Amino acid sequence: MANANQQDYAVLQVLGGRVLLSCDLGRGPAHASLATPINDGLWHTVKAEFSKKTVMVSVDGTDSDRTHTKGHTLDVEGKLYLGGLPATYTARRIGNVTHSLAACLRDVMFSGVQMKLSAALSSHAAGSCFRRAQSGSFFSGSGYAAFMKEGYNVGSDVSVSLDFRSTAPDGVLLGISSTKVDAIGLELVNGQVVFNVNNGAGRITARSRSAVSMCDGRWRTLMAKKQKHRHGVMVDSCFCVSLAADVKQNCLSSREPFRGCMRNLRVFKGHVTDELDFSAAFAHPHVFPHSCPENAA
Repeated sequence: MANANQQDYAVLQVLGGRVLLSCDLGRGPAHASLATPINDGLWHTVKAEFSKKTVMVSVDGTDSDRTHTKGHTLDVEGKLYLGGLPATYTARRIGNVTHSLAACLRDVMFSGVQMKLSAALSSHAAGSCFRRAQSGSFFSGSGYAAFMKEGYNVGSDVSVSLDFRSTAPDGVLLGISSTKVDAIGLELVNGQVVFNVNNGAGRITARSRSAVSMCDGRWRTLMAKKQKHRHGVMVDSCFCVSLAADVKQNCLSSREPFRGCMRNLRVFKGHVTDELDFSAAFAHPHVFPHSCPENAA
């Protein structure tokens, strides 16, 4: 929280895995911190105490030293942000850590009053915490992640690799298209992986031919390769080459959003590898980029 010019402010941050409280009452900054790391995936009780004379923080009952403040009152706007700052907010003095917190918060108390997080005035990309989590990004089944706002030239050769886990038999994994018919698409259809390519002369399809569903809640490793006039898809070391199809439209059979988890998304072209971080997507509504539920999604 801060005033309009951020001359007065108070901020509680995680910096290098440790808690840091900083503030300025208009006459110079004051800081309080603890060496105890909290980025271990466990729940911690964090307390930040602010008074007219001193500030301090504590983690799981261990207190920091008290730091004296300069000034008497904290003159701020009536806005308190939790977990991050709006994209339109320009941070001038509150420190370098201004991106969203990749973590869970609960039981938030402010001046002795418990805050009802579900009744926030506004929120963005904030959802429920998973009881047990795994690495990866969770797609709720109603959203998407958009990369490469400036466009992407597929060319004659391109490969895509990713890990996915789902129990939904249908859904879009990846799509790249143009204003023409040229496109590539990766999708789940009836529990199998389908890789479609259209170079302008009609769609060519490669399909996994597993006797079991690829959407059984287990992690699957997928590699799709397009090389000039042939392409194929490999799931868990089973490789399938392309099969001709008579469809001449775009390269996705449906627009069903993917529901499940993804991780390790990479696009290869020549000697260049793009590792796509879902948290860095320019849009990712209904996608939780930092974790996914341990149970099958």
